[in-house]
Order: sequence, then structure tokens, then C-alpha cells
Amino acid sequence: MKLGITLGATILALAMAAPVADAFCGFYINGSEQKMFNDATNVVLMRQGTRTVLSMQNDFRGPLTDFAMVVPVPVVLKQADVKTLDKGVLDRIDSLGSPRLVEYWEQDPCPAPYDARGYGRSGVDKMSRPSMAEPSADMSRRRDSVKIEAKFEVGEYKILILSATDSSGLERWLTGNGYKIPPGAEPLLRPYVESGSKFFVAKVDPKKVKMDGNRAALSPLRFHYDSEEFSLPIRLGMANADGKQDLIVNILSDKRFELANYKNVVIPTNFDVKNEVRSRFAEFYAALFDKTIEANPGAVVTEYAWTTNPSLKCDPCPPQVPADADAMTLGGDVIGGRIAQGHYVLTRLHARYGKQDMKDDLRFKEAKAITGGREHWGKQGLEYGAQPSTENYFQARYAIRHWWTGAIKCQNPQRGVWGGPPDGRSSTIAAHKVAFAPRGKMQLASVIKRDLWEIGYRRTPPTPDPVKGNFSQPPGSRKVQDFGLGVLGGALGIFLGRMLRSRRKK
Repeated sequence: MKLGITLGATILALAMAAPVADAFCGFYINGSEQKMFNDATNVVLMRQGTRTVLSMQNDFRGPLTDFAMVVPVPVVLKQADVKTLDKGVLDRIDSLGSPRLVEYWEQDPCPAPYDARGYGRSGVDKMSRPSMAEPSADMSRRRDSVKIEAKFEVGEYKILILSATDSSGLERWLTGNGYKIPPGAEPLLRPYVESGSKFFVAKVDPKKVKMDGNRAALSPLRFHYDSEEFSLPIRLGMANADGKQDLIVNILSDKRFELANYKNVVIPTNFDVKNEVRSRFAEFYAALFDKTIEANPGAVVTEYAWTTNPSLKCDPCPPQVPADADAMTLGGDVIGGRIAQGHYVLTRLHARYGKQDMKDDLRFKEAKAITGGREHWGKQGLEYGAQPSTENYFQARYAIRHWWTGAIKCQNPQRGVWGGPPDGRSSTIAAHKVAFAPRGKMQLASVIKRDLWEIGYRRTPPTPDPVKGNFSQPPGSRKVQDFGLGVLGGALGIFLGRMLRSRRKK
């Protein structure tokens, strides 16, 4: 199935929230007969009070000739409100919130070990150090209900800000100026016209566009505006949908956010997986995400909610993390305050949907802080799920554990003490471009090492391994289990012995 990621959902986010990765808030239009899809949209939204700063990057398949994007926005944007950014800024934010795979090695059980289960007392895991023609005179006379509110150029974009009093008039204006509107776009435009939204039309100069293979990699665009409502319009983006779309929303603010009008669920986190996941991590995570949505139809999934500051951005950190100046680039210059200094909560929300799955825009609300997905051990074993907290430290994190295989020569070995790799190399992998990962090939049940109670999903029963133990249980639990089996076996032996003696007497 082709992946049509609605760019509409992203640009629409101008007036509302922000997705990062694979969906869009407006729709693509072009002057040719070729069909056009948005493959990936990366959006970061910074929010403080009523001010929103939206940074968005789009990669698409289709003809560049006469290409443009149409996005509903809440206000008339001026040239000073719009700028282009370096792609790396958005890539780093996407990496920071991405699901991650870590590896741990059991430390020598005999030397006096440090208390590995105390990793998280301070919230820190010690193994992580931290070309379109201008409208003709004839067309100007046929504008009907459409008005050009502003007109300017930024980078490779020629931008118009339009207002309209009816969606049919807007459709006529666009088609009359050489744009081929996606089928079914007029009814999608209607609610935005009726609510008084303006329309951001960004034309592209093909001569200024850089190509990445067979894809056009446009410069990221950044907008800022003031609006009481914090939402992300995704309905218009359905016009370019081609099957399922992935929408990732990254929000930088002083608090965590979730959806007010859709079900919210957190991704199952903090369980061990088999070695084969290392080379197929994005595929593994896509399978886990799909099972989570299968158990929670229509839900939007929280994948990350973490309190970030310049000295501690993550734990453990992925290979790529934001630079200290990125907060200013993404909107700190117009937001100000502690967010501009790099103190923020990054919330990552992930939705996957088709044309019939989501009937309303995404509307955000503040949410209470949660923790989960850290190397924190307690009496019940490794923490799992999301728990209420005073600070946000939640992440999608999975582990491969390597048990000690050397000699154990002491009388009281300390098992289950985990640390970094023997050679000191990096042991964290981030899942990127999950929307493009193969689906339906990995059997999730065969690579996880505990049942996923959170979504009612069971693993394939493991083959007992007396050397490596059972990864799904905290250290020591296997001893208890073996002792219980020994008692049961002993009782059964006594019972059978008595039966044999009784038969002999007869």
C-alpha cells in the first residue's frame, strides 16, 4: 500500500498544533495531470500562552511543475511571520522523541558491584552520558469571493495569503489560476472557509528545489501566530491521502499535552526483546504500534513526554540530540522565557489513520505529568507503563540484555546488575521513519520477552534456558519459581512411592 501522508495536517497546524513526520494539514495542488502525494511531513510546534510557532518540513512524490501547498491558517500572516529553516533542526527534535532500543550487559557478578537498580533515583540512567504565472487580468475579474491578503517570497516559496467567503469561490479561483484541485477538496475546504480561516498558498520555484534521490526536499517553513485555540486541522489533508497516513506531532511547551477529542493511550514500554530486533527496530516498533492501535481503535498514542533542559536532554540519549540553539530557532525568539533557554517538555503524539478514521481536527489540552520507560528497578522489578508524577519522564524504550557468560567463582554472586557495553561503544538505536517500515512481516509475539498486559497481547511461550534465565522476570524470581517446582516434584515423588508400597502389600 502506498503511504499518503497528509501534508495538510501539518500546515493546517499553523493555527493549531504540530505533527512531526508523516501527515499534513493542508493539501497539495499542481498544474499537471499527475497525481501527487505527501510522503513525509515533519512538524514541530512550540506553544506558550496563546502564541504558537509551527516549523514544518515536507518531502513529497510528484511533479514539481506548478506545485503548491494550501494550508488553512487562523490569521493573515505577514512576511516577518514566515521564514525557512535548516532541515537538521527538525531532524534532531524528531530523533529526541523517537522510540529507542538500548543494550545492557550483565556486569561481573563477583566484584563488589555498584547498585545498578539505583540508576533512576535522580531520573538519570548512568549508562547514558548523559513556475506558476501571476493571475491574469481576466482572472482578477473572476476572483469571485477570494481576496489576496498578502503576497511575498521566502526561500524557494512564493507565498499568497488568501481569504474567501465561500469554498466554491476558492475552488474556482485555484482552478482558474492553473491549479488542479484534488478530487473532493471543496467539501473539505468548506468548514475552514465558514470558520473564517485564511489560506496560506505556498508555490514552489522548481529551479530552487533540492532533490534527495527521486524526492523533493523542500526547506522547512516556520510560521508564528496568536490564537486562543490549540488544535491541528487534519481534515483538509485527507484530499491527498493514499491509504493509511502517519501523523507525528511534536509539541515543545512548559507542560505535556494530549487530545481533548480523541482517545489517548501510551505506548507499551520498557520490556526486553530478542537480538534480531536490533537490525529490524523500525519494523518491530511499527508492529508494536499497530497492535496498540488494534487494541485501542481511533486512539492517538503518546510516545514521549520528557522534561528537557540544556544539561540533561534525555536518558538514554539517541545518537542525535538537539543543539542548545535549536530552541531559539524553533520559536524561542518570539516565545521568550525559559523555553527560549532550552527548558521545555517535549510531547510526541502519534496517530495512524485513513480517510474514514478521523472525522474532526485534533484538539489539544494540557495533561498531567507522567513517568515510565526508564532503567528503574523496584521490589516488583523494572518499572513499566506510565505512572502519574510531578515531572515528565516518559519514553518508548526497549532493551536487549546480554547475560554474563564468564566464570563465576564467588560464593554469593550478584546477578542482574546491568551496565554499558564492554567496548564502550554506543548502544542506543532510534526508530526513524516508522511510517515507511515493512508491515506484516515481523511476528511481534516471537520477539518480545514478556506479555504486553497493557494491550492484552501475549508473547510466544519461551523455551526454558537455565543459563540465561527468564528476561521477563526481575532477578531472583526464577529462583523462587525453581524452588516451587522442586517442592511440587518432591511431593509428587512421595505420593507415588506410597502408592507402590500399597500395591505390593496387596
